[in-house]
Amino acid sequence: MFIDEVTIKVIAGKGGDGCTSFRREWCIPLGGPDGGNGGKGADIIFEIDKGLKTLIDLRYAKILKGNKGENGKGSNRTGEKAEDIIVKVPEGTTVIDADTGLVIADLVGDNNRVTVAHGGRGGRGNKAFATQQEPAPKMSEYGEPGEERVIRCELKVLADVGLIGMPSVGKSTILSLISASKPKIAAYHFTTLNPNLGMVKLRDGRSFVMADLPGMIEGASEGVGLGHKFLKHAMRTKVLAHIIDMGSYEGRNPLEDYEIIKKELVKYSERLAKKPFIVIANKMDLPNAQANLELFKKTYPDVLVAPISALNNTGIDEALKLIADTLDNVSAEPIYAAEDYESHIIYKFQNEKPYTITKDGDVWVLKGEEIEKLFKMTKFTEDESVMRFARKLRGMGVEDELERIGAKRGDEVQILDYIFLFKE
Repeated sequence: MFIDEVTIKVIAGKGGDGCTSFRREWCIPLGGPDGGNGGKGADIIFEIDKGLKTLIDLRYAKILKGNKGENGKGSNRTGEKAEDIIVKVPEGTTVIDADTGLVIADLVGDNNRVTVAHGGRGGRGNKAFATQQEPAPKMSEYGEPGEERVIRCELKVLADVGLIGMPSVGKSTILSLISASKPKIAAYHFTTLNPNLGMVKLRDGRSFVMADLPGMIEGASEGVGLGHKFLKHAMRTKVLAHIIDMGSYEGRNPLEDYEIIKKELVKYSERLAKKPFIVIANKMDLPNAQANLELFKKTYPDVLVAPISALNNTGIDEALKLIADTLDNVSAEPIYAAEDYESHIIYKFQNEKPYTITKDGDVWVLKGEEIEKLFKMTKFTEDESVMRFARKLRGMGVEDELERIGAKRGDEVQILDYIFLFKE
């Protein structure tokens, strides 16, 4: 089964907890703290496997979750790092953050591995908190939570040339004639439900990969018919070969078909519409074909046109040579601009507060990634850890901000699902 798009949730591993421990040995007084740090949680990594051609392995994996790092131990023993989760995907897979719509990575060529969710660092043991002022701290940290996100994986096939056009114009027939590919061919629309790839070899030794893509109709850019399947896979091609039924076999107008396809390309992506393309005028064995061809050339004098008859297997070699010559003059370009990647987006400004405070009834609700992470890593069973948590909040200006917006001593303050009293 060909699966080219899946949405899954990935949760990287939590870091191991730090240890609160003190060295106690015979004849060694004041041994001091020796609690080790926790180990790092597992990363979720996507890696190219060129033997895969579909995302079917991910279809039923609703959640991918990494393991927690090992907890720290006494005698300054650091917990072991959790083993990373390696997920194999086909080349041509794009990983997109489902919430922001930004591209995490486009896995193609040398860019063959990406960490889509980072494991949390291990919590620090009490040895790490020892200072000259506090040589024997009685506190440690829980491990940092692993990164959690929903991602969308899209597979866009790798091909040099994409055969595009209305349904039943002969795309699959042409691919079967010029390569060893065996696409389904039948006398009804939308015979091709998934892209078919074929290796084409010319008599002069040149070769290229061609993709027969699902037929388009008006509205394809908005998902009508199978347009979404076609347009997605056409993005990686270097050249588009637009197949037109020049013989008007089903009563369609070749010029109208050409205009419809061109408009759908522009609506979907300006970058796609600007790809080099040629027109392959198929079904030249039909009575009206020659007159339609002459009118087409007169209307579009700058368009490269290769007349063929897939039924009679004529004109194929000339069309392939025209495609190969066009390919020789173009190079592969990235399908995403720099601003499409999340690594180029600045999420936080230097002067922006790392939290927000809102009021829900009588409760002040405190939110913020940094504060929530601090909360999850604090061991509230240890008095020194609680005091450290309070100092951190004060240092972030939370206390001053609460007073500024009208909070009174004794008011309830909520962080995640927990409620505290605002007091001295």
